[in-house]
Formats: sequence, structure tokens, C-alpha cells
Amino acid sequence: MSTQIHPTAFVEDGAVLGENVTIGPFCHVGPHSQIGDSSVLMSHAVIAGYTELGAYCTLHPHAVLGGVPQVIGFETTPESRLVVGEKCVFREHTTAHSGMPKFGGLTTIGDNCFVMIGAHIAHDNHIGNNVVMANNVSLAGHITVGDNVWFGGLAAVHQFSRIGRNAFIGGGAIVVEDVIPFGSVVGNHAKLAGLNMVGLKRRGFSKADIRDIRAAYKAIFLGEGLFKGRLDQAAQDYADNPLAMEIITFIREGDRPICKPA
Repeated sequence: MSTQIHPTAFVEDGAVLGENVTIGPFCHVGPHSQIGDSSVLMSHAVIAGYTELGAYCTLHPHAVLGGVPQVIGFETTPESRLVVGEKCVFREHTTAHSGMPKFGGLTTIGDNCFVMIGAHIAHDNHIGNNVVMANNVSLAGHITVGDNVWFGGLAAVHQFSRIGRNAFIGGGAIVVEDVIPFGSVVGNHAKLAGLNMVGLKRRGFSKADIRDIRAAYKAIFLGEGLFKGRLDQAAQDYADNPLAMEIITFIREGDRPICKPA
């Protein structure tokens, strides 16, 4: 099977297409785009700007990748890029924007991500692998999302937030603080509701691993005394436990507030 381009599609000179790419009716592929092998653009999909799309990706109708950041007066520049990994799916009306040069100029999306209808990934986001965003999730600029994070529909995340790997963001949550790895948050404004137990079990964490994560969580968030004191004590008690220390290190490395239990 060779690359197929529908006669109504507009693929501009300079675009680089891999092998076995399918470009459907009324699509627009810009002159600085790169599309990986066996990717599919359904009708009316758009790849704009300086965008690299990995192999085996699918854009459903009206998905738009590589639009410029939503910053007044910003214009397309080679220093503003979007890079998408392999085997990602972008459902109808999803958008992902390129980065701001003064912040590094790069938005990245990992492999095997599934972005559902109307979801938005803003400029300078760095999205990990296996991330799922349900309908109308909205990520502001400069957000970092770890691997295996799931977002419920209509969730929104404040700019410069960090979301640790294997976290779960509940439907309709308004996230204005960082979310720890393995955490589950709900509400407006979002608060920790515990651990993402369903996700941990689905991803093969052992009972011992889950027990250790739960114990560290309780020590940090549900123990006695001030939060800093509990965190310091947990760092001593769990110094030899990589999963517990992942949570502790995540908290210590941030310069923004952390989502805590209500």
C-alpha cells in the first residue's frame, strides 16, 4: 500500500510524508509538517506549523495539530514546534499547539496517547506516554503530564502545573495545584481523594508495591504534625523505597502548591 492523498486535500510543497500515509478529503498539511509512516488523516484534519507526527497516528475529522500558541500577536516561527510520538489518536475537534520560543519553543506528546473529542493541549506542554484525555479536557500552557495519566471529561488544568505519572484526574476537576504520582483528584478546586487504585492495579503494580505507596501516602498526607515535618519524616522512613521516594521527590522538586486531601 502506498501513500494515498484525496484529490480535495491540500498538501503544501515542503511537507514530508512517510510511507503508507493516508490523507483524506479536505485535509490541509502545511509546508513544514512531517507525517510518520502509516498515519491517517481523516476528512478536514489539519497539520499546521512546524509539526512532527509519529508513525501510526490517526487524526479524526477537524482535529488540528500545530496551531500557534494562543498568545496575542504571536506568529509562526521555526522556533515554535510540536512533536507527537507514535500510535496517538486525536478525535474530532482536538487541538494541540506549538511552543513559545522564549520557553524553549517545544510542545511534546508521547506515544500511545488517546485524546478525545474537543480536548485541548496548549503551548509548551510536555505530555508523557499512554495518556488518555476524555472529552473537552483543557490543558493550559506549560503543563507537564507523566506517563499513564487519565483525565475525566471536562477537567481543566492551570498553567505551569505538574501531574505525576499514573495519576487520575476526575471528570470536571479544576486543577490549580500539582498532582502527585499515583494520586486521584476530584472537585473544584481539585483535592486529593486518595490513590489511583484502579489504575495501579490495571498497570500491574504488585500488592506489595501498592501497600508501600499507600503507607507513604498516609504518612505524608494523613499523619500528625505539619506537612513539612511529615514529608521529612517519610523521606527518612522510606529512603529505600523507590515508589515512596518518587512521591516525596516530586513534592520537593516543585515550586507550586500540591493538591492535598480536603
